[in-house]
Amino acid sequence: MKKTVFIGSVLSSKVALETLIKNDIKVDLVCSLDEEVSINVSDYFPIHEIAKENKLPYLKFKKIDSSEVKEKIKDINPDFIFVIGLSQLIPQEILEMANDYSIGFHPTPLPKYRGRAAIPWQIILGVEESKVTLFKLDEGMDSGDIIAQHPYRIKKTDYAFDVYNKVCDAMIRALNECLPRMYIDEVDFVKQNHEDATYLLVRRPDDGHIDWEKPALEIEKLIRATSRPYPGAFGIYKDKQVIIWKARVESNTKYIGIPGQIAFVNNEIGVITIDEILIIEEYEIENTGNRFIVGHKFK
Repeated sequence: MKKTVFIGSVLSSKVALETLIKNDIKVDLVCSLDEEVSINVSDYFPIHEIAKENKLPYLKFKKIDSSEVKEKIKDINPDFIFVIGLSQLIPQEILEMANDYSIGFHPTPLPKYRGRAAIPWQIILGVEESKVTLFKLDEGMDSGDIIAQHPYRIKKTDYAFDVYNKVCDAMIRALNECLPRMYIDEVDFVKQNHEDATYLLVRRPDDGHIDWEKPALEIEKLIRATSRPYPGAFGIYKDKQVIIWKARVESNTKYIGIPGQIAFVNNEIGVITIDEILIIEEYEIENTGNRFIVGHKFK
């Protein structure tokens, strides 16, 4: 029987691991990111809890390239290593411990949009038709042979978590399709055309700082792209950060002001932009004592 190691740290890791279990794949070791080092992982999930529930051997790690992890995986002598939802760079030494190959996952139609922050970037770019990709991990960035792809759609009203759920659903379908073939060595690999590759660069929390001089629809798109489970788009009000989780755009026929200026305050907050008005529906502020005042500005 083929031996399998699974490595992950986020919600999509949970979904993938559960899918392997439902497909009767015997998982010989689950490597789960330790809670103690999860603070900067937006969508962290302790997949060792799934391992416990299903009586699977597991190892909690802080650094994936630790000698403990390497020795444990080497002892398993796996045929397959799944690496799904891991922000740490996994060493080639571990990937090569798989007798058959190691498997990665990316929420874009590779070779397009290789790289980082794929869900936020796709929303910001206005992508409507996308695919998830399961692929062989090699030394490059998301560059290995394709095992399976499955489509999903992004609506113009979708927030990051809506897209995240669609990505997970598409991943389940892709895994259900390819797992039976993988474990009997009948995968038809498709080589990526590297000439067609495009690359998404890393996004930092500060990239969510709203520029009120932008059109309202661009600001709304940034809010949707960086909303939960990500850090969120934000403005600065009275030197305090205001994270905006949900907003909509309305035409502005009544209010004359400067971009970033507050037009009205009720259950919602209306903010002037360069063209329309942004209606803040859900937000979070560091100091709840701050009152929003008409005419005052976000920076």
